[in-house]
Amino acid sequence: MRVGFVGLGSQGAPMARRIVDAGFPTSLWARRAASLEPFHGIGATPVDTLVELGAASDVLCVCVVDDNGVDDVLRGPDGALQSMSDGSVVVIHSTVHPVTCVRLQEDFPHLYIVDAPVSGGGHMAATGELLVMAGGPTEVVERSRPVLETYSNQVLHLGPLGSGQEAKVLNNTIFAAQLAMATEAYALAAERGLDQQALAAILASGSGRSYAGEVVAGGGFNLDGLAPLAGGLLAKDVGILVDRAGLAGTALLMAADRALEQMGVSRPGSTP
Repeated sequence: MRVGFVGLGSQGAPMARRIVDAGFPTSLWARRAASLEPFHGIGATPVDTLVELGAASDVLCVCVVDDNGVDDVLRGPDGALQSMSDGSVVVIHSTVHPVTCVRLQEDFPHLYIVDAPVSGGGHMAATGELLVMAGGPTEVVERSRPVLETYSNQVLHLGPLGSGQEAKVLNNTIFAAQLAMATEAYALAAERGLDQQALAAILASGSGRSYAGEVVAGGGFNLDGLAPLAGGLLAKDVGILVDRAGLAGTALLMAADRALEQMGVSRPGSTP
């Protein structure tokens, strides 16, 4: 199985390295030559164009930032999909709107599109411990599984195309809501004279345990440090879920919006 990879950022690069190390013939494309330098001499094949990348791929993995990025590398006369053989698989690891994946499938019916956003970050990718949330036909997800399992210890099939994206944005919306609740909990603890670090230890192992609680504690009990790193991405993801599922008036959305407000961002379609 020949694998192609585009999107060699902080998360994509270790994913691609795991594929190469697993022995799959792997082709790589990047806009910046510097992104390809870590792959010199380890068996990966750099290509000069996206068209070349598509032609060299039975399974093409895409790990760019957003919907526009996905369309940029896949569509158009210079896009990778123009040269892929019938029956090849395109795996979208980017967190994007489910409609973006569905439209690709509609416009390229001779190919198979799988949406497979991931959770865990670059350090988990490097150790093969990412969580992959997959959507698409069962047989196509299973065909892709040997590649996905090079960087994941959990490949979960959620349902038809778009299901993986919906699961990912639901997960991230819950995380955003928990960020808001954690900051409020630590503020309340400070007001009541409780030790915030001790509360952080409780939230790490007690019945109210929360990964968001650990993140907030590690950032100084507020969201200031997280805002430039994740604020925009969380706003995008909450916006996608609202577009798909509504959520108006729900505790989940109200808490998520509070976290976004604390980070100085707002989701698409929200009222300032």
